[in-house]
Amino acid sequence: MKFVRLKMESPKTHTQITAFDRAMVQRAIGLALNGAGNVAPNPMVGCVIAVGNDIIGEGYHAQYGEAHAEARAIASVTQPELLSRATLYVTLEPCAHQGKTPPCTDLILKSGIQRVVIGAMDPFPLVNGRGVAKLRDAGIAVAENVEIEACRHMNRRFFCFQEKKIPYVILKWAQTADGFMDVQRVSGEVGVHWISGPEIKAVVHQWRSEEAAVLVGRNTVINDNPQLTVREVSGTSPLRIVLTQDAQLPEGSAVLDQAAPTWIVNNQLSDKIGNIDWLQCADVHDLSEVLQTLHARNIQSVFVEGGAKVLHSFIDSGLWDEARVITGSSTFEDGLAAPVLKGRPTETMTRGSDVIHFYRNQG
Repeated sequence: MKFVRLKMESPKTHTQITAFDRAMVQRAIGLALNGAGNVAPNPMVGCVIAVGNDIIGEGYHAQYGEAHAEARAIASVTQPELLSRATLYVTLEPCAHQGKTPPCTDLILKSGIQRVVIGAMDPFPLVNGRGVAKLRDAGIAVAENVEIEACRHMNRRFFCFQEKKIPYVILKWAQTADGFMDVQRVSGEVGVHWISGPEIKAVVHQWRSEEAAVLVGRNTVINDNPQLTVREVSGTSPLRIVLTQDAQLPEGSAVLDQAAPTWIVNNQLSDKIGNIDWLQCADVHDLSEVLQTLHARNIQSVFVEGGAKVLHSFIDSGLWDEARVITGSSTFEDGLAAPVLKGRPTETMTRGSDVIHFYRNQG
């Protein structure tokens, strides 16, 4: 690797946190994002190694089960004799346990690195402070929680899963310019009444590919018969989850097509046919219990696509973290009213004639 010279103030002491330190952690965040979609349920992690103002090594966790960011960064250093004067910057506390790969703390100690700057501590019980303790016990200077908000936000699904013991929940719906999610359906009427334009379809499929599971209620399956897979972009289809009290779905429902793993979460039945699991839950109306059930099965994030009853249930219970509301230019004048969120959106973007508002749960 060639040296990369940055014109910033370099660390003066082992304890002082400088603008250079913060810039290196931000650079490590950028590296970590290269692992998006490939490392779950592990967190995304990036690592930079620098001597003075020179970057001598970089790496990121690229694939679940493969080498961690610290190992890749150390391996990229072409002049290992410099490591004894180097600082290692990493977005998450180095692991101190044997998992699918050896402990990163052991590798850091073996390398001779004498200073480590960490973006955020790892809440995973087998790490959680042990990595830092091991480094400090060996005489390594360690700085913690540098650019912590950015590091935690990048891995917000992982932190929610570890700390709250439930999946990270993202709500999504489309609404007309006059605030309706659907027309007023007559008895037995099925089919999709499109609100958003064709550009949005690829966006939604990209969102699906980024989450562990996509969830809808039984009425959405009956009325819209969605596939809930990733087709418009390159990516992996998430686990499909349907909430239904009686375990019954119409014959020919697209979610029963075996195209992706599917869980029918219900009150009555446990069964499995191919990719389809009927997962019994004591009460599908108790979303806290549903989310705890999903957590127990290692589902780290859930993308909730409807319908109105399910969305309202998540909102009313406060069991959501983000919402993405697509507003089209068409109007229905009457029909099924869309949910209304309190507060202002944190971000707004446009696709074609549609506007997407992004919200975070501030509760």
